[in-house]
Amino acid sequence: MNKRSRTALVIVGHGSTTNPDSSEPNHLLADSIRSLGIFDEVLCCFWKEEPSLREIIHSISSPDIYIVPNFISEGYFTQTVIPRELELEGRLTRRQGKTIRYCEPVGNHPSMTSVLLKRAREIAPGVPESETSLLIVGHGTNLNDNSAKAAKTQCHLISEMGLYPEVLPTYMEEPPLISEWAAMTSQQNVVVIPFFISDGLHSYQDIPVLLGIRDEVGPAASQSDIFKSNPHFLHGKNLYYGSAIGTDPMMSEVILDQVAAFDSARQK
Repeated sequence: MNKRSRTALVIVGHGSTTNPDSSEPNHLLADSIRSLGIFDEVLCCFWKEEPSLREIIHSISSPDIYIVPNFISEGYFTQTVIPRELELEGRLTRRQGKTIRYCEPVGNHPSMTSVLLKRAREIAPGVPESETSLLIVGHGTNLNDNSAKAAKTQCHLISEMGLYPEVLPTYMEEPPLISEWAAMTSQQNVVVIPFFISDGLHSYQDIPVLLGIRDEVGPAASQSDIFKSNPHFLHGKNLYYGSAIGTDPMMSEVILDQVAAFDSARQK
């Protein structure tokens, strides 16, 4: 991507008042993109942490601004909270001498597929894909269909490649449940990737219990070795468990791809 003078990139995250690991992926991605020198300004803002959504636009001097939600799927935060807090009028907002371009969340972009495949290979190095079931774990909820849609889309894209005999979306709160992973997989090797932005309560506490890796909730991700203990031998299978997909350094490319996708869509 060419240099964009007088342009700022804002990466929007959820943040957390209780989980110190929640905002780290956003800051690391901002540092990585900032080092490329493409944008004059690269900043993060959050719903639950500082700097806040309401303050961020006022701190930017560049007249052109790209907003990229670092979220897995469209939903309440990307469709309601972020536009409301940033006072957006749609995908394109012009206000007080600034042009604000609101991109789609990272989880919607096709390049996310490459990040998932890279993570799967890192989790189970040397394990034949042809003898492996790949499970992508989303939150799932009966309150918002989009919560499950992103995982289903990625599973479909990877299945079409024919690399794995099974590529299945699973969820914490709706069928197919990740707690039933052993019954739904036919392969000797099972790779599980949490389809979340950060290693929060779900990836380092809830899912390990649902998988049977742990009997009770463990410590924070920064204090845990849960992602370094592969494989786990359960139900006669080799279970490989990885950290949240949003922690992968390749996510910086996905963010830049969403910026490019915005420009491409506006030119059509």
